[in-house]
Amino acid sequence: MSRSARPPSHASFLGRARFSSGPIAHSAGNSPSKTGNRNKIGGPPPYGRVGVDAALAASSSSAAKPTLFEREFSLADRVALVTGGNRGLGLEMAMALAEAGAHAVYCVDLPEKASEEWTTVKEYLGRMQGKAGEGRLEYISADVRDQDRMWKIGEMIGDREGRMDVCVAAAGILKPHTDCLEYPAKQFQEVMSVNVNGVLFTAQAAGRQMDRFGNGGSIVLIASMSGTITNRDQHWVSYNSSKSAVKQMTRSMACELGPKRIRVNSLSPGYIYTSMTAAYFDKHPHLIEVMSKSSPLGRIGRPDELRGVVTWLASDASTFCTGSDILIDAGLHAW
Repeated sequence: MSRSARPPSHASFLGRARFSSGPIAHSAGNSPSKTGNRNKIGGPPPYGRVGVDAALAASSSSAAKPTLFEREFSLADRVALVTGGNRGLGLEMAMALAEAGAHAVYCVDLPEKASEEWTTVKEYLGRMQGKAGEGRLEYISADVRDQDRMWKIGEMIGDREGRMDVCVAAAGILKPHTDCLEYPAKQFQEVMSVNVNGVLFTAQAAGRQMDRFGNGGSIVLIASMSGTITNRDQHWVSYNSSKSAVKQMTRSMACELGPKRIRVNSLSPGYIYTSMTAAYFDKHPHLIEVMSKSSPLGRIGRPDELRGVVTWLASDASTFCTGSDILIDAGLHAW
């Protein structure tokens, strides 16, 4: 991990990109409201007006420039913390954030050394056309169940980068089929410790730094459709319970942190073929066919199909979204 980067001064990071989800007072000329409630209407992003507001304010002779991907969806200058980032969904999401312009994405995972998959992605980003060298991946070995360690990682990132903008808590585990009436306490606690405690400690690590720098931020907790529905014929009482807990954690943290302009949302994927689920699917290949038929789209998902939604949640494109759970499950929950 490079240690050459130095945190910018207080003045310099205040001038960089910041989230704009809170209410901001408007002058009479800037607000579309005529009701006197301008101070309760979210202000425009710090980089200026966008959308219809920009079009109506522009003079007929001024240049018309698109902003949707250059501004609202852009993560330029921002710093992210992603757990479970060594492989699978965590790595896919970390890459998406870097590709969207994040200055640095810190990937935290349990293995002492980064995987070959992670190293390949880092090298690929380094030579990506138009992005080469702009967004770097960093790897840190840590156990998300260790609250003190996670907090120190957050502090280290804050000290080095002078900001914290995005958090994706994607570390999680799934245990084999176990009858709920025979489920052993130790195994249940192991799942809850990673999938619930670890998610909380990760959100705390990032959220404390967001609060420290006062720029707001976006925390994305990775839940699962299994926190909303019960997977038919799957005996996953610990996993399902843990993901339901993550959804309620999302709502609770969103309500507490809203005044600080820190948004908290959960993302609930359906059946996705990842390095974690592959260990299960490959032992029971018939389940892929069964699970594919369980959704309106008739298939299971790919990790890359979550790139867009995690970028949306992390960016200014979703500044009015907090306390929400986004279900991405090929419509399975709609039956």
